[in-house]
Amino acid sequence: MTKNKIFGTWPFYKRALSIALPVMAQQFIQTLVSLIDNFMVSGLGDIKMSGVNVAGQIFFIFFVLITTLCSSGGIFMSQFKGAGDRNGMQQVFRFKIIVAGTCGILFTVLCFLAPRKLFYLMVTKNIDAEAILDQTQMYSRAVSLSFLFAVFSQSIASSLREIAIVRPPLVISVLATLVNTFFNWILIYGHLGAPRLEVAGAGYATVIARAFELLMFLVYVILKRPEFIFNPLKLFFVNLKLFGKILIKSLMILYSELFWALSETVSNALYNTRGGADVVSGMAAGFAVANLIFISMGGIMTSTGVVMGTELGAGNLNECKKYKAWILSGSTVFGACFTLLGFLATLLIPVVFGNLSSQARRYAFYLLITASVYLPLWGFLNAQYAISRAGGDTKMGVVCDTVGNVLFLLGMFLLTFFTGLGPVVMYAIVKLSDIPKSVIAHFWLKKEKWLVNLTKEE
Repeated sequence: MTKNKIFGTWPFYKRALSIALPVMAQQFIQTLVSLIDNFMVSGLGDIKMSGVNVAGQIFFIFFVLITTLCSSGGIFMSQFKGAGDRNGMQQVFRFKIIVAGTCGILFTVLCFLAPRKLFYLMVTKNIDAEAILDQTQMYSRAVSLSFLFAVFSQSIASSLREIAIVRPPLVISVLATLVNTFFNWILIYGHLGAPRLEVAGAGYATVIARAFELLMFLVYVILKRPEFIFNPLKLFFVNLKLFGKILIKSLMILYSELFWALSETVSNALYNTRGGADVVSGMAAGFAVANLIFISMGGIMTSTGVVMGTELGAGNLNECKKYKAWILSGSTVFGACFTLLGFLATLLIPVVFGNLSSQARRYAFYLLITASVYLPLWGFLNAQYAISRAGGDTKMGVVCDTVGNVLFLLGMFLLTFFTGLGPVVMYAIVKLSDIPKSVIAHFWLKKEKWLVNLTKEE
């Protein structure tokens, strides 16, 4: 055992990084798809980029929902892997397919209908609202089918990562990104004899890329037969007790994640009241680049879940106590490294978003600087959440997010209606609400409610 209780050994961090880095690379590629979309659509001007962004703010809630459902199952998937329980892994995969698939069908229908009143909530009082909404509806209808493909790809990809198979999802994401970029180039601007479809072209390109991605995942699992794969004819052969247990855990995490997603969506709507299309497009551009550094959080969450979940499932509880401190300290340093990368990423803004107005680019620049400063705190906080969830303790997230998000929303409304502050300053202030969340999580983790082998739990 190492004498330093705060930082772990190199073999431990090497193990964690062997999971985190491929996951981050995959998320980087997926984020790059969004950045490429933004880059290509930004060439059409502030209004059309704003239209795609408004749709994306609604889509964001859906992706949080699907990611949460898959990660909730992942709590059990990693532990069943550690226990060597193949049937348990198959039951978890059934849960993902059934629940996430149902959500995917419903959301696909919603996006195809593209209700204008729903999207209008994001641009209330924006002076360019009607012109933006025309583009939003066009994009939503074009991209709608991609969500059905995405839920099944996400179910497979997350399951592979949870049993430490991380390279195939990375390779498939790279290929899907190339497909998306190629068809963006063709369909947005009308190259190679194709019609110029602009924002609708971006949506159709995403559908093609998602369909390709799902096809590649299906080919992989058919050929390699990972342990969680079952006979499709036995999809509904579910263990109701386990299904219910996963669902209960999912609902707890869903509360936390959807409350957070709702808070972010409301805040975006409030930012949009601060001006016209330059605010919407500028903040969208800033977040598009910031997402390239936010991949660090996904790496922390996944690697922590896999490492801690596998050890808990194998019954190595004493090792997990030691790993907790190592993960928390390592995640903070990891976040600090990405702060520096965030500062460097500001150099991308004038290159990628040169077609946006100068004011929009200024919003993007200062938003990226602000978000980067918070990364050490967010690295620590995400590690706290991942440790708690690895052992099935989902109550901590409910308490932390209730306190933090109430403070966040209260601050947003006060700043919106009682000050004239710009959107980036508002963002910087309200994100201080993550500090009390981390303090609560610190004392909660000390109770060791997360130190549970779920495969043996009755």
